Amino acid sequence: MSETVAVAGSGTIATGIAVTAAKTSPVLLWARSPESAARAQKAIDKQGAKLEIDVTGVTVTTDIEDLAKGTYLIEAVSEDHATKAEVFDKLESIIHEGAILATTTSSLSIETLAEASGIHERFVGLHVFNPVTKMELIELIFPAAASEDTKERSRALALAWEKTAVEMPDIPGFVVNKLLFPFLFNAVELKEQTGLAAKDIDTCMQLGAGQPMGPFALLDFVGLDVSKAIGEVIGAPVPAALEALVAEGKLGRKTGEGFLDWSR
Repeated sequence: MSETVAVAGSGTIATGIAVTAAKTSPVLLWARSPESAARAQKAIDKQGAKLEIDVTGVTVTTDIEDLAKGTYLIEAVSEDHATKAEVFDKLESIIHEGAILATTTSSLSIETLAEASGIHERFVGLHVFNPVTKMELIELIFPAAASEDTKERSRALALAWEKTAVEMPDIPGFVVNKLLFPFLFNAVELKEQTGLAAKDIDTCMQLGAGQPMGPFALLDFVGLDVSKAIGEVIGAPVPAALEALVAEGKLGRKTGEGFLDWSR
């Protein structure tokens, strides 16, 4: 079936999903405020123009009831259980019978989030990667009660988006983040131990290990606050240097400064 995709959220992942989904279906995107809606619309238009994707089928709204038209709803708010549960509460009264509810969590328990949603059988973890328009992988995580319809439609959605879906167990961080973040944090510890510049370590890993982006650029790209949250959930000790930058409000690319200077 052709889905009408509805996205709850207005950040980078939410707008990336909107642009990706716009290639195959109508899209509704809910933002909390007019300011957030304006930023989201600007980001969607910019990405659409750059990638030559028609985004005229994307409707940005500040009225969450508009998402009732969606057949496949995707929560894409901050990586915090309470925040996500609050959105689920808002959606509970409007989501129609048969619609699927997905979460883009990168590390939180899918079973626990499914319980908060109240619709175990129509719930799914849909972990996409940033930038959504380019990254090919989707980690699919189903709660134990997920129906076959939920599974089949989630697989079909990934296929329609030209993504590779890999189904995995509901473990903290799933596969990518569970393996990735200990490595990234180890790079931070190495920097502190050796005094090497973050840029030099990135160069080593790009040229010596074939990585498209070094560990410090990647941490900044993900966001140091998000990286800290993921580390705490998966049980990877968060380096003191990263904690200090978060405390200073230096969160990486989105604030213009993190381990690297993004202001230029």
